[in-house]
Amino acid sequence: MSTPPDIHEALKYHFGFGKFKGDQQAIIESLLDGNDVFVLMPTGGGKSLCYQLPALMSEGTAVVISPLIALMKNQVDAMR
Repeated sequence: MSTPPDIHEALKYHFGFGKFKGDQQAIIESLLDGNDVFVLMPTGGGKSLCYQLPALMSEGTAVVISPLIALMKNQVDAMR
């Protein structure tokens, strides 16, 4: 898998970061290669960047499915 020459430039330009965290680069490269990707990371793991940067670097619309509200409801129901 080759890294697009502008991926690090885009990271710096859009977010001000000098490097990727964890598996972010591999995930983003896979998305930019046209693959569907399922990402499961803990809070603070850097998930948002994994869909935001490819969306900014690509034409068209990005669709992100995030079950956060459903998870919050499940947690509240479990506490009751």
